[in-house]
Amino acid sequence: MAIHIALLLTLLETLALSAVLLLWAKQVQGARLLVVFLAGVATWIVGNELPNWAGIATAPLAMALLSTLPLTSAAFLHFCLIFCQSALHRRWIYAAYAVAALAALNALLRSPGSFEHFEPFTGVEWVVVPNHVGWTTSLVWACCAALGIGALLLAFWRTDSAQRRRQIAAVAISCAWGLMAMSGYGFAALQIPLYPWQVLTAPAYPVILVYGILRYRVFVANVWARRALASAILVGLGALVVPLAVALPFAFLESRWVVAVAVAAVTLALRGPVWRFAERLIYPGGMPSAEDLRSWRTQLGRVSTMDALERAAQQLLSQRMGMEIAVQLRRGEHSTGQTTHPASQPSLQCAKAGDGGWQTQLQGFGEAPPGQRHLAELFGSILADACASVEHAEQARLLERESQLQARLAELGSLATTVAHDLRNPLNIIAMAVAMAPQDTRQEVGEQIARISRLTEDLLDYAKPWQLHAVQTDITQRLRSLVRRMPEVELGPGLQSPCPAWLDPVRFDQAVVNLLTNAQSARQPTSSLAASPRVWVDAECSRDAVLLHVCDDGAGIPADLRERLFQPFASRSPGGTGLGLAIVARIMAAHGGTAALTERAPWRTCFTLTFPMKENPTP
Repeated sequence: MAIHIALLLTLLETLALSAVLLLWAKQVQGARLLVVFLAGVATWIVGNELPNWAGIATAPLAMALLSTLPLTSAAFLHFCLIFCQSALHRRWIYAAYAVAALAALNALLRSPGSFEHFEPFTGVEWVVVPNHVGWTTSLVWACCAALGIGALLLAFWRTDSAQRRRQIAAVAISCAWGLMAMSGYGFAALQIPLYPWQVLTAPAYPVILVYGILRYRVFVANVWARRALASAILVGLGALVVPLAVALPFAFLESRWVVAVAVAAVTLALRGPVWRFAERLIYPGGMPSAEDLRSWRTQLGRVSTMDALERAAQQLLSQRMGMEIAVQLRRGEHSTGQTTHPASQPSLQCAKAGDGGWQTQLQGFGEAPPGQRHLAELFGSILADACASVEHAEQARLLERESQLQARLAELGSLATTVAHDLRNPLNIIAMAVAMAPQDTRQEVGEQIARISRLTEDLLDYAKPWQLHAVQTDITQRLRSLVRRMPEVELGPGLQSPCPAWLDPVRFDQAVVNLLTNAQSARQPTSSLAASPRVWVDAECSRDAVLLHVCDDGAGIPADLRERLFQPFASRSPGGTGLGLAIVARIMAAHGGTAALTERAPWRTCFTLTFPMKENPTP
C-alpha cells in the first residue's frame, strides 16, 4: 500500500511539473526534452502499477509501456547534452535514439519480462521481473543514463560559473536520487528478499529535478515562490506520512484518524523549519532586512572617493552574498578603477546615465536565484544613491579647490607684478654698472639678469588670468612648423597625417615649446642613441581625445621629483625657473585636458598631453 501511494504521488507530481515545464519552455534549454523524459517516467510508473490498479489482465499493455524505457533514457541523454551546451555532433544523438528504438522494439515484440508475486514487497500484489530481453533493455537504458550523467559531470568540471555549477550539480543530484529511489525494484529482479523502502522517496525525485533546473528561472515573484515551495514541501512530507501511518500495526479500523492526526502533527511540527528551508532556497543568504539597508547606507556613506566606494561596495556585497561579486563604477565610457574580473563572474555595474543620474545593471546573474538578484538590485539602488552623493562631494571639493587656486593666483599675480616692477630698476642699474667690466663678467651678469627676467615673466604669465581662444587646429601642421628649426627632434608616425583638435594655438605652442626646451636641455651626449635624434614627438588621434607625446633620452626624472613635477618651482634643469611644467599643466587644464609623465620605451622621459575632442574648451 505504501509503495502504491508513493508511486501515485510521484505520477501526479510528474504530470504537474511537466505542465509547468511546458509553460516555461522558453526559459530553459532543452525544456521540452525534459518534458519527454518526465512523460517517460510517468509511463514507467503506469506500466508498473497498471496490473495492481486494473488487474493482471492488463499485463500485456503494462509490458508495452515498460518497453519504452530506453527511449525515455535517450531523451534524458539528449536533454543533458543540450542543457550542458555540449558540442557533440548530432549524429551521435541520432545513434543513441536508434539504439534505444531498436531495444524498445525488441522488447515490444518479445516482452521484457512477466508480473509475479514477490513476498518481500508487502502490499504490492504484482511486480515485474525481467527476462533476458528485459535485461538487455535495462542495459541500453543504463548506458544512455550513464552517458547523460557523464555529460553533466564534464560540464560541471569545465564551467567557470559558480551558479552554473550549482545548477548542474542540482540536476546530477536529482538523477542520483531517482536512481536510488527506483533501485528498489531491482530487489525483485535480483531476488533479494528485502522491502524496497527507497521507493518511498520517489515523490521527491521530480521535485528535485525540476527545481534544480528552474529555481533560477521560474520563481519570479519571490514571496509567492517561497510560499509555493514551502507548501509543496509540506504536502510532500504529509503525503509521505500516509504510507508510514498505514503500515503502523495499531492502525486497524481507526487508520484514517491515525493518518489524519499524523499528517496534521507532522505539518504543524515542520512548518517553521520548512518555511526557513524554502526561504533559504529562494533567497540564498537570506532576505535583506531594514537593518541591512541602514548598515549599507551608513558604510557606503562614509567613503569620499569613487575608488574607495567601489572597493567598499564590492566587499559588502560579496560578504553578504557569500561569494565573490565584482562591483564596477563607470562615468560615461570610463571605469573609475582598474578592476578586472572574469567574464563569468557575477558583477554589479553602476554607471552614469544620460540624464545625469546613476543606474545599476547586473551582469552574470542570469542563472542566479531571484533572491540573489533581488538582493543585488536592492544593494545596487543604495549604491547608486551613494555614487550620486560621492560625485556631488567631489564636485564641491573641486569647486572649492578651484576657488582657492584662483585666490592664490590672484595674490601671486599681485605679488609678481610688484616684484617685477621693483626688480626692473635694480637690474638696469646692475647692467649699467658692469658696462666697463671685463667681457666674462659682463656675460655672466647678463645671463643672470636674463634668468631673473625670465623668471619674472614666467611668474607673471602663470599668475595672471587667462582667456583661451580655441579654434580647430591641425596639430600635425602646427608641430611641423614649430620643429622645422630643431633638427634633433624626430616626428613619430602619428604625425604623418592630419590630426585636428580644438585648442588655443598660442597656448599650444607655449606648452609644446616648454616641453621641447626641457627635453633638449635633458639630452645625454653619450647616450646609446647618439646617432639618432634624442627628442621624439608623436601623436595619437581618436574620436575621444588627441594624445601628444614629447619624449627624450635624458637622465630621467628623479623619484623624489615625480610627485610634484607639475607644481610651481619644481625643476629638473639646474638653470630652469621651475614654472615651465606648471604652466604646461595649467594650459592643459584650461583646455579641459591633462599633462602627465608617462612611460614609452625606449625613452627615459616622456610627457603626454591629452586634448579632449570637444568644441570651444573653456578655462
